[in-house]
Amino acid sequence: MNDDRKKLEEKVVLEDKPKKKKTNIGALVKSILAAAIGVQSNKNRERDFEEGNPLAFIIGGFVFTALFIATIATIVGFVLRTNS
Repeated sequence: MNDDRKKLEEKVVLEDKPKKKKTNIGALVKSILAAAIGVQSNKNRERDFEEGNPLAFIIGGFVFTALFIATIATIVGFVLRTNS
């Protein structure tokens, strides 16, 4: 009987813990873009640290950086080609 009570108490304790929400892809992209240009609000930054997966933000940051560099390189190449 005592074991059953312990199991029930453990189950109640586990059910009372708040579940960690996952950041959806739209919020992830929005946070990465806002952080990249330096306009992220403190509220969103705190939400990202509490709910977000750090690996997703790291990978997203690298992808954004690569796309940004490729875009700038393409624009510079286009400008230099048309002025020559």
